Amino acid sequence: MSAVRIGPYTLQNGLILAPMAGVTDQPFRQLCRQLGAGLVVSEMVTSDMSLWNSRKSRLRMIHEGDPEPRSVQIAGGDPQMLADAARANVEFGAQIIDINMGCPAKKVCNKAAGSALLKDEQLVTEILHAVVAAVEVPVTLKIRTGWDRANKNGLNIARIAEQAGIQALAVHGRTRADLYTGDAEYDTIAAIKQAVSIPVFANGDIDSPEKARYVLDATGADGLLIGRAAQGRPWIFREIEHYLQTGEKLPALPVSEVERILLEHLAALHLFYGDVMGVRIARKHVGWYLATLPGAREFRALFNRLDDTEAQCANVREFFSRRDKSRPAGNEEEVAA
Repeated sequence: MSAVRIGPYTLQNGLILAPMAGVTDQPFRQLCRQLGAGLVVSEMVTSDMSLWNSRKSRLRMIHEGDPEPRSVQIAGGDPQMLADAARANVEFGAQIIDINMGCPAKKVCNKAAGSALLKDEQLVTEILHAVVAAVEVPVTLKIRTGWDRANKNGLNIARIAEQAGIQALAVHGRTRADLYTGDAEYDTIAAIKQAVSIPVFANGDIDSPEKARYVLDATGADGLLIGRAAQGRPWIFREIEHYLQTGEKLPALPVSEVERILLEHLAALHLFYGDVMGVRIARKHVGWYLATLPGAREFRALFNRLDDTEAQCANVREFFSRRDKSRPAGNEEEVAA
């Protein structure tokens, strides 16, 4: 991949952590940047500023200490509310505003936001023009290929986005109706890349260095958005970057390195959220990290009953103390043992 620019920012590489609600909080964003991501995007923030006083929204809007450029995703269906939300987030430190038109979740789509907006190209046009006019920072857009297989208008939306002044476009290779089922379609992303001159990032099913190479070749995209594959494996960015540069795979991480990264992540979660909320949020991350290791299911049943930070960290250390820490975490023989 050649250098990718979004407005005045040149990214370290074209590997981007996709925004995921409940996942891409500040501790996870910072960890992924340390482990090779060229850009990380915050959790989706509602454009309804009357809801910003909730603890969830306040935590999602903390960007102090985040590496630049700081990208914040907003969601909603009203052009003026989205414009106001974009302006407010810039005041809070956002350096890139990303608009969500890709989320397939019912609770988002039922509010005429996320990928539901793809049904109404006129509203899409009004939203994009309003947000671009409201802020001086670059505005990017995340979409799907369409509402359903019979209504794949991603190409039209991409042209509308470019004309409105959107400076980069991420495309998930599924329709809203597909949710996350089936295989991602890359031919639509390739067509969109050919049709516009702004950077296009491919998203969907990129879970290995080899798949990353394949998707880049198949789509001609300028970069990749990686979401679910980074859960419990934030070092995937480093693995992909190395493979794209050299054609060779990095050795699998030794178990000791997985332990170090996980404990660092736990400490950051506990510090960011506090003991009660941090303990609860840590549970899902630990499950993702340990998913491929033997004994993980039994360990998680115990771990999920723990309710304080020290006990969580002690139990993780005990789990890893029973393994050969020099062995790679993904060793098939160990997993099968």
